Formats: sequence, structure tokens, C-alpha cells
Amino acid sequence: MYRKILLTIDISDEASWRKALPTAVALCEAFKAEMHLLNVTPELGSHVVESYFPPDFDEKMADEATTKLEQLAEDAIPDGIHLEIHTGAGTIYKEILHKAKDIGVDLIVMASHRPELSDYLLGPNAARVVRHADCSVMVVRG
Repeated sequence: MYRKILLTIDISDEASWRKALPTAVALCEAFKAEMHLLNVTPELGSHVVESYFPPDFDEKMADEATTKLEQLAEDAIPDGIHLEIHTGAGTIYKEILHKAKDIGVDLIVMASHRPELSDYLLGPNAARVVRHADCSVMVVRG
């Protein structure tokens, strides 16, 4: 049923993968699917804000995220699962949708933070991914 599964996480927030990662692993094992692990670093904002950071800040953030993703994968993803690690930078939901389309995934698995009343039961990034994805999306509650 699923050949490629994209698990989106915020590597700096364990709540984004504590339950979603085991769920994605179980799905990959059940369907013998590839797992694609994605971390997106949000944009810094304006050029004024960016001017306070070193010129290679984005590259260092991507390298650090990749290193942390590799460590998480080594600790939590069984050897039998084909794994590819991806990082992105920009608007979180846009990067998730772009990467999902680029890879050709069948399913996006992501966590949603505990909703606040203003989020109407789903976090803003998860809601946008659910509304705009070309594939199925599983939202795992923490």
C-alpha cells in the first residue's frame, strides 16, 4: 500500500518524534516501505535579522540537523528499513509539501502539538500539510 513514507520532525523538539517515529517505523516494516526523514529549519525572517548571524549560518544549521537526524536514525530505526535523510529551510509546511512531491511519497507522517483553541484541533503546519498534500497524511498526537 505504501512504498515511500516521509516522517517530518523538528529535531530540536522530542515531542515531534516521540510517538510519530515508532508509528512510521511500524508502517515501514509492515509495508516494506522506504522511510524518508525530514527536518525543516524555519526561515530567520527579514534581512535585518539575518545580518546578526554569520554568513554560513544556514549551512551550519543544516549540517547540525543532518548530524542529529543521523544519530536519531541510528538509535531508533532498525537496520532493515531503507532510510534517506533530508533537511530543508524555509516555511515549514511548504518545505514538507515540496519534499513530499519531489520524493514521490505515498504517506506523510507527522506529529501535531497539543492544540490550542485557536488551532481548531490541529497545529498550523499539520493543518496546512493535510489540506494541501497530494498524498495521505497521518497526524500522530503526542
